[in-house]
Amino acid sequence: MVYANPVLPGFYPDPSVCRVGADYYLVTSSMAYFPGVPIFHSRDLIHWRQIGHCLTRPSQLALERADSAKGIYAPTLRHHAGLFYLISTNVSAGGNFYVTARDPAGPWSEPVWLQADGIDPSLYFDDDGTIYFTCQSAAGALQSTLDLETGKLQTPLRPIWPGTGGAYPEAPHLYKLNGWYYLMLAEGGTEYGHMETIARSASPWGPFEGCPRNPVLTHRSKGLLPIQSVGHADLVQSPDGRWWAVCLGVRPNGYPKCHHLGRETFLTPVTWDAAGWPMFGREGRIEPTIDGGDWLAQPWPPEPPRDDFDAAELRLCWNFLRNPRAQDWSLAERPGFLRLHGSAVTLDDVDAPAWVGRRQQHFDCEAWTA
Repeated sequence: MVYANPVLPGFYPDPSVCRVGADYYLVTSSMAYFPGVPIFHSRDLIHWRQIGHCLTRPSQLALERADSAKGIYAPTLRHHAGLFYLISTNVSAGGNFYVTARDPAGPWSEPVWLQADGIDPSLYFDDDGTIYFTCQSAAGALQSTLDLETGKLQTPLRPIWPGTGGAYPEAPHLYKLNGWYYLMLAEGGTEYGHMETIARSASPWGPFEGCPRNPVLTHRSKGLLPIQSVGHADLVQSPDGRWWAVCLGVRPNGYPKCHHLGRETFLTPVTWDAAGWPMFGREGRIEPTIDGGDWLAQPWPPEPPRDDFDAAELRLCWNFLRNPRAQDWSLAERPGFLRLHGSAVTLDDVDAPAWVGRRQQHFDCEAWTA
């Protein structure tokens, strides 16, 4: 099957993915938008449908006075012993936390707040029951073990790998395969020098040896490629043993290079060489169209392009900027319509305007209201 990238077009940055049986689940950052952290379901990693949000209550997601570029950063989604774990950072209020759910569509629990510095947190559940908490700092990846009952770190955070020297080492994820612990990092910043690097060790604490092919994924200095800034990746293995990676990227439109759809979610196959190192895509690059071989497509029914606002709740595609004020909007005052009550708050204010919006997902679009 041949599929097209991105698999999630529009503002869906920092993807994280996990598999439960034959089902895949994916989350992305949501920054200062509410509800927070959209969650998607797929049966083929290519066709995704949104099934909910992980953060739907102000008690889970405080965004008051959050800058539009702040709020929720870099969530990681994992599944362990019948529970889904969503760990992330609210850089505007509270720091690192995790929430849990038995049904990924929700409801999700109240946050368990962690007394831990750093951002871009990730969890790894080891075979012996140890739970590793890994996060980002200016020095690279930091790590501790975590008590899930209390949310307390059991050891001080300690550096385990600084990366390869690229700027802003971030988004660490720990994996285990064939007796090796692999630590993957994004480096270079979420800009045109973005890249993904990986290292491994016989111990989760290191010392970590970098892959001789680092970076294993990057489009830096490849200005003619239609996809740029790839990085911030997460790995998942399918039931048939194949490996895949999701990552973010942008599609510049015009010159000088700029992009208006935001950081989007891309998918690429991953293979492993004889030495046990991963190989992403074609020589570390992601193609706009990829031949997945005998991979079976399992699409969902298409989302309707028109919204008549005739349901009791907004469709999952709609978002508020920061925590909405109940008096600013209504679906009930005039059934079949979304009614907004203007306020003194404008889009220039770091506040909650009377605004409901959705992601632009295509270079060409047309929108209207009656």
